[in-house]
Amino acid sequence: MPAPRPVAILGGVRIPFCRQNTAYADVGNLGMSVRTLGALVERFGLHGQQLGEVAMGAVIKHSSDWNLGREAALSSGLSPLTPGITLQRACGTSLDSIITIGNKIALGQIDSGIGGGSDTTSEVPIVYGKKLRARLLAANRAKATGDKVKALVNGFRFGEFKPEFPGVAEPRTGKSMGDHCEDMAKQWSISRDSQDELAVASHHKLAAAYERGFFEDLIAPFRGLERDNVLRADTSLEKLATLKPAFDKTSGRGTLTAANSTPLTDGAAAVLLASDEWARAHGHEPLAYLRDAQVSAVDFVHGEGLLMAPTVAVPEMLKRHNLSLQDFDIYEIHEAFAAQVLCTLRAWESEEYCRNRLGLDAPMGRIDPAKMNPNGSSLATGHPFAATGARIIATVAKELKQRGGGRALVSICTAGGMGVVAIVER
Repeated sequence: MPAPRPVAILGGVRIPFCRQNTAYADVGNLGMSVRTLGALVERFGLHGQQLGEVAMGAVIKHSSDWNLGREAALSSGLSPLTPGITLQRACGTSLDSIITIGNKIALGQIDSGIGGGSDTTSEVPIVYGKKLRARLLAANRAKATGDKVKALVNGFRFGEFKPEFPGVAEPRTGKSMGDHCEDMAKQWSISRDSQDELAVASHHKLAAAYERGFFEDLIAPFRGLERDNVLRADTSLEKLATLKPAFDKTSGRGTLTAANSTPLTDGAAAVLLASDEWARAHGHEPLAYLRDAQVSAVDFVHGEGLLMAPTVAVPEMLKRHNLSLQDFDIYEIHEAFAAQVLCTLRAWESEEYCRNRLGLDAPMGRIDPAKMNPNGSSLATGHPFAATGARIIATVAKELKQRGGGRALVSICTAGGMGVVAIVER
């Protein structure tokens, strides 16, 4: 097996992220993916070019999206000889698709590729209930017309028309991600005020980044939008303080609200990666490099916090590079909930947690809050599940380019008690 090659991040594109049931309500994953990949192709002059792979993903998808990566690639302007693959790891999906492309480049299997993802919480698949589905399948299997009619009508009850919607709860606990995060906030004593402060800061930083033109080459206008419609530049602690708890509504101790939690969002994002040789041959300057990545999981069914897996993945990855938590210039920590970010930071500062759970001799320590999510994050942009990782990688790579260098830590928690993290350097 050849020695690993550097994996260059050449840049990324996304469409503006939208609240559920707004501008993209009727678009779906394929439409959003095609627009995003097409914009990336246009930006880098890739029309008709054959890349090594396009890896896209989605969490909530129709059965017609079964070959989403390939279908989106075929409509993107790339050569039809470019393969496509569809991946899924909940909220870590597009970071995982980028890692997949990066690993193939590092091993010399391909020289270039695109990783990304899309998600819609508006155009969701609604399926027949199990009883009606079984009845329809039985009718389809029957040969004679009379047998088909019997399968359809015998013992039929109108209750069978009840549809099934995509699940929003963890199958093994029956609790939503917000319910789990509320439990984490209580366990780690995360206050409502600190969560609201983080949410307000995220909106203000994103608004400032838009005003200085940071996103001009990162966002492709779509459906009349040029900015994320989740963004509230004028939000304040006073406004957020008026909101009621969104998950724990009865105990009087609920702290997660609609503002310090990410809203249901539609959107797509994609990133172009390549070897140095391919980048030079095609006239592209790398913005940064994907140095390493790690995936870990926690036993949330038996008491660990559902969204705490990044606390485990990060030290495992840092150990390989003899790095400390403080050896970074930027920390891009996905804001699924403000409480999740704050629980993660508090865990790394906890001597007990670092010793007993992570097996470390000392706490990982504190990070400089001024270095975290400098251009805002998911609380302000929104969070289309499978698009967030690509959004973050594109953003942090450009930020490192503008700074002239540095090292970034990327951390994403996911449903199912997993975490996907990465190191990006320039």
